[in-house]
Amino acid sequence: MQPGLWLLLAAQLAALHGSLVLQQTPESEMVQTNKMVVMSCEAKTSPSSTRIYWLRQRQAPSPDSCYEYLAFWDPTKGAVYSQEVEQKKLIVFPDRTRSILNLTSVKPEDSGVYFCMTIGSPQLTFGRGTRLSVVDVLPTTAQPTKKPTSKKKMCRPSSLETQKGPACSLLALGLLVAGVLVLLVSLGVAIHLQCLQRRARLRLLKQFYK
Repeated sequence: MQPGLWLLLAAQLAALHGSLVLQQTPESEMVQTNKMVVMSCEAKTSPSSTRIYWLRQRQAPSPDSCYEYLAFWDPTKGAVYSQEVEQKKLIVFPDRTRSILNLTSVKPEDSGVYFCMTIGSPQLTFGRGTRLSVVDVLPTTAQPTKKPTSKKKMCRPSSLETQKGPACSLLALGLLVAGVLVLLVSLGVAIHLQCLQRRARLRLLKQFYK
C-alpha cells in the first residue's frame, strides 16, 4: 500500500489531539496571495531520525475536507512527496530535530489546517496544527475613533489701552475739577482781600476828613 493511502486512513481513524511531544509553529498565519509561508514541527522526545509527516485538512466547506498527505523527510531518500503535490511550490527539509515545511506562491485554495505527525507503535502523534488563511487583501486594523475635542474658548485680557483709558479719563477729570476748585478758592480769597482793602481805605478817609 502506498504511504499516502494508509496515512490518510490512519489519520481519519486517529483521535486528533495536540501533543506536547510535537511542537508546531506558528499556530495561525494569514498571508496574501503569492506570498511565502514557513511552518516548523519539532519532535522534542524523539530521535533526529524520526520521520515527521505533513498533512493538510482543507477549510470547510470543501468536498475534500479529509486529511491530505503532503510529504515527509526520509534520512536516506530525502523528501518524499505525494503525487498530487507540486514540488516547486511545497518544500520539506530537516533542521536538526525539526521538520520545515515551506510553501511558496500560495493561493486561496491552499488555505486549511496543516498538521505534522509522527507514527509510533501503536499510536499516531499529531501537532496542534497551523491554520493558514490565504487572502487577496489583508484586513486592515480599524483605528479607534477619536472623540472630537471641544476647543476651549480662551478669554483674552482686554488691551492695556482699554484698561488704562477709563482710569486716565477719571484722573484727568479729577485733576480738572481740583484745578477749578483751586481757582474758585483763589478767586474768592482775592475778592475777600479786595473788599477788606476797600473797607480799610474808607475808614482811613473818614478819619482824615473829620
